[in-house]
Amino acid sequence: MPEPMKTISQAKSHGGVQGVYSHLSTSCSCDMTFAVFVPPQAEETLCPVVWYLSGLTCTHQNVMDKGEYRRMAAELGLIVVCPDTSPRGADIPDEKDNWQFGCGAGFYLDATQEPYAKNYRMYSYIVEELPALIAANFPADMSRQAITGHSMGGHGALTIALKNPQRFKSCSALAPIVQPSTAGWSRPAFEKYLGTDEAWWRAYDTTSLTEDGCRFPEFLVDQGTSDGFLNDGLRPWLLEAACAKAGIPLKLRMQDGYDHSYFFISTFVDDHLRWHAERLSPNS
Repeated sequence: MPEPMKTISQAKSHGGVQGVYSHLSTSCSCDMTFAVFVPPQAEETLCPVVWYLSGLTCTHQNVMDKGEYRRMAAELGLIVVCPDTSPRGADIPDEKDNWQFGCGAGFYLDATQEPYAKNYRMYSYIVEELPALIAANFPADMSRQAITGHSMGGHGALTIALKNPQRFKSCSALAPIVQPSTAGWSRPAFEKYLGTDEAWWRAYDTTSLTEDGCRFPEFLVDQGTSDGFLNDGLRPWLLEAACAKAGIPLKLRMQDGYDHSYFFISTFVDDHLRWHAERLSPNS
């Protein structure tokens, strides 16, 4: 059974409820905070769930305050779950002067190296622990789940979907890190979390997972052409090549002039929610 959760705040929005909650996580061995928007339709019926995974340096708060997803989620009848990106707390091992590692940069993997293995278990947290908590406490139809995310969260969404195709009806991403094992801003973190044997990194790398036989029905990806991380960190053309080789349909939309910020995310989040809603429909 999941640990009991505490309500931090709740506010009515677009006829639904935006809440923030916390609980003691057994996966991460610390208190974790997350946000859930419940649409007005949940007063009458169970609603499908869209998971939104945030990027480097973010918490649940960034998308909750800047993502502008609630109006469309309320219209479509979608529960939106926004977890944190990593364990947090005074006793959590961290590199406070390194925004690409530690608190805020969990990379949605299960660390195997000390001193990180005890707390940095975000893969297990997102795939196992938090869904059980959502199912126990919210009017969620857990047979209809979708996943999306931004940047590091896009990496998380793609890899989690590829490893759990029976769980998710759809997957999309906004400016995802598609090959973190070779990207300059993620490779050092992978080594610290997972060790120097790069064979272990493949389980958390989208392109490697497709090479190793993982499949998903289709992906939607939006990427800004003016994103400062495009050429060194994100490299969507690697995903395009990997999906073509694996036979995975990919709708890659290069959005002219958009950067990596929440101005980009808030512009296209409605498209992603509509796309997920179509695939989460009981008739799909």
